[in-house]
Amino acid sequence: MNRAGGDKSAWQVDPSPADSAPNMPVITGFVEAERAESSSERNQELVRRARPTGIRDSLAGLSRHPAAEWLSARIKWLAELGTDGYPPHVRRRLLILNLFAYLIAVTTAGYALQQIQLDFDTYKPLVFINLVLLVMALTVPAMHRINEIAGGMLIVVSEYIALMAFTAYLGHSAGIHLQYIIAGAAAFVVFGLERLKLVTTVVVLGLVLHLIAWFKFPPEAALIKADQEVLDSLYTQAAISTVGLIAASVWYAFRLVERAQAETDALLRNILPDSVADRLKARPGELIADSHDEVSVLFADISGFVALARSLGASKVVDLLNDIVSEFDRLAAFHGVEKIKTIGDAYMAVAGLPEPVQDHAERLARMALDMLATVERVRVETGLALQIRIGMAAGPVLAGVIGTRKFSYDVWGDPVNLAARLEALGAPGRIHLCPTCRERLQHAFELEPCGQMEIKGVGLQETWFLIGLRRREASGRPAALGQ
Repeated sequence: MNRAGGDKSAWQVDPSPADSAPNMPVITGFVEAERAESSSERNQELVRRARPTGIRDSLAGLSRHPAAEWLSARIKWLAELGTDGYPPHVRRRLLILNLFAYLIAVTTAGYALQQIQLDFDTYKPLVFINLVLLVMALTVPAMHRINEIAGGMLIVVSEYIALMAFTAYLGHSAGIHLQYIIAGAAAFVVFGLERLKLVTTVVVLGLVLHLIAWFKFPPEAALIKADQEVLDSLYTQAAISTVGLIAASVWYAFRLVERAQAETDALLRNILPDSVADRLKARPGELIADSHDEVSVLFADISGFVALARSLGASKVVDLLNDIVSEFDRLAAFHGVEKIKTIGDAYMAVAGLPEPVQDHAERLARMALDMLATVERVRVETGLALQIRIGMAAGPVLAGVIGTRKFSYDVWGDPVNLAARLEALGAPGRIHLCPTCRERLQHAFELEPCGQMEIKGVGLQETWFLIGLRRREASGRPAALGQ
């Protein structure tokens, strides 16, 4: 029977795990990005929880104050100037560059005011240079309209020239030349790793200029004979800004790494069971292949969906199917069942792996009953002729990670093929069981015999329909879709 997005035979192919041995280096490359994950996130969470509740509440209250919200909105607007139209990762880098430019503008304005107050006639050249830097920094957002590196290049060129001029006027005792060291970290943030040659050039040039400023402009060669108190103040400010900006650059880099690790981990755990993902992270390159002596397998197919797909259109079909499958996923998590995959409008889940459980058949049976209730609710609410057939079988299986691209966790064995065939031979709105499932469920569930039927690859076999629980529990069952 053809499906929207898949063929029935796709469920019944039972490849040997040995023949489908994965090319583990590809998986290794995907996983090794997460290998560095440690207990730091848990420690940070403990620290956050240990903070006094009053302080957290106070800070939260301040952040919601109208003045704070207004200021936050203005800063966000300024930070995003000129970044429209760029990809998210580029916009993030340009946003940081804008904030860096505004910081330069504020500090240079402060330096200019300080020098005007000290002695405008003496420090007139430095005031002029600071004002030029102020204008250059405020021009950075507009430079993004040229290309994504124009603003960064403007800052590098103007800062490198200005720092050398400041050192020439004040001598290296003022410590202005220390700020060349910032390029060792900031260049990676400003230009990104994809422009490694440019970053290397900026870093090396910064080092060379730092050394030139040190050796060429000793205190006795300074063009302005500033008081020692002024020089000490300038050196302190230069040291603080240098260390602060380097620390901020390193923090930003580590923050990006942590975010990438979290995204990778979330993606990995969407593809693989948690315990399997943990094994891959702990031992990259290891073949994941396990035998499970007793599990229960479920196959479900939404009957009538192919006809609906032709009449509803792509958008409505995908939206409807996504709602139903998402509810099935929620049910799987609630009942402690492992979703394996979907193909078109068909759904496969297994109970009893990767961690074995004694009540695997009962878990899957309860989930199957809730799946029927979900589809019935959707049918009533939408008026669409939707029904679902479900097949369940139990027994030993093999499970493992297969593939080199878009790898997946899959299951093989006779119960897999039998559950698929029981679903195909079943009736809409019914759950079709094998004899092993009947033995495990008859003590707690109502069953209806179907008699004997010929099953491909198995022969003549007696089967049963699952009707429901013998005693309805007052609680512990999740609401179906729409409740």
